[in-house]
Order: sequence, then structure tokens, then C-alpha cells
Amino acid sequence: MRPTPTSPDYAIAEIRAHLESLADPEYKAFNAKLIPNVAADTMIGIRVPVLRAFAKELRRGDGRVLEKFLADLPHRYFEENMLHAILIGEVCASVEEVIAELTRFLPYADNWAVTDTIRIRALRRADADVRLWLDQLARWARDTHTYTIRYSVVALMADFLDDRFDAMQLQLVETIQSDEYYVNMARAWYFATALAKQWESTLPLLVERRLDPWTHNKTIQKACESYRVSSERKALLRSMRINGA
Repeated sequence: MRPTPTSPDYAIAEIRAHLESLADPEYKAFNAKLIPNVAADTMIGIRVPVLRAFAKELRRGDGRVLEKFLADLPHRYFEENMLHAILIGEVCASVEEVIAELTRFLPYADNWAVTDTIRIRALRRADADVRLWLDQLARWARDTHTYTIRYSVVALMADFLDDRFDAMQLQLVETIQSDEYYVNMARAWYFATALAKQWESTLPLLVERRLDPWTHNKTIQKACESYRVSSERKALLRSMRINGA
């Protein structure tokens, strides 16, 4: 009888075989265009809700199966990286554990979809060590790996633009210097979201032109696409574009 996720004999090969059985060729073609820096032959073609459902199935199974999968780096398939990203956010019980798992995993992240999928459930705990997490995000923001830097920016945007916001976080993202498109795209996304949620603190970055011209203009573009920014504020932002950038 074939092993199931509830069995300790359920190995990496079975996980991979199950993922392959979920292949959707049309979605693979769509994903290959959306994430062009990932080789198409490393993609299976699985929608994120389907991956989340499988992740839930794995979480209900034998913990040794999860440990084997999370330790099996690098992965063969894009979807294995996506599954890994989902699982880190769901199974780690503490900030310390999240940091340990991501420190192993992020060097293998090679596209925006993987980094942007990670959401940390442990941060919802009342006893979560938020200071430790912010210190780690600051270290990752100074990394040399494109997608480690991107992850730090996306994490700050996802978890620290509401009641945990501090203007020092804006400065952290401001001081990132990179020529990488996927880093600066994340920075622009972060600042545009910050304009929607923390207008008074964020606007001076644009007024004083403290960002590089590309990120400055892309921030304005993305903020003007947001339904959370008023028409009056969008008009002001458009007047601040840097011509020729």
C-alpha cells in the first residue's frame, strides 16, 4: 500500500509524486510567463490554494515527514519551494524557530512568488518576540541575496504598517541600495502601501526626493493604482513625479 502523509514512511519521493499528480499544464504556462526568471522545466503548474490544501494535509500528518521535507534543500521544483514557503509560515511555533528555518531556506529562494508567499503565523502570538524579528529583518535587508532582501521588505509591509508601525522601518527600507528590479519593485510596493496606511510619515520621502528616481516614480504609480489613497492625494503624488526617470 502506498504511504500517506500520516505515515513516517511518507518520503520526499511521495511528496514529489503527489505534487506531479496535481499538474495543470495551462496554469504552468501562465506561471512561466508570470515568473520568467524561473526555468519552465522546473515548474509543475499547481495553483496556490491547491498547494495550501496539501500543506494542511502534511501538517496533520507525521511531524517527521515535515522535518524531512524542510531539510531537503535545494528542492527540485518551483512548487516544492512554494510548499516550503507556506509550511514555514504555518508550522513554526516561535519567532526563533522561524528565523532558523528561513535562514536555511531563503538562500534557495530564486523568485518573487516564493518570498511573497511566506506569512508568519507565529507573529500573531501575544508572546511573539517582535523586537527579535525586526532585528532579523534588518539583517536580511542588508544581505546580498536579491530574494532575501526582497523578503525582508515584503515582511515589513505585511506585518508592520499598522499598529506595529514605527518610522524607523521606513528608514530601513529607504536605505536599501540595489540595482535589482525585484528588490526595488518590493520597495516601491512597500512605500505605496505605507502611503495608504501611514501617509504623514511616508510623504516626506517623496517631498524630499530621498528615494532613487525609479523607486520614487514607481511608488507614486502604485499608490495611484490603490483604492486606499484618495483622489486628492493621488493628484498631489502625480505632481511629484520625476520627469525623465
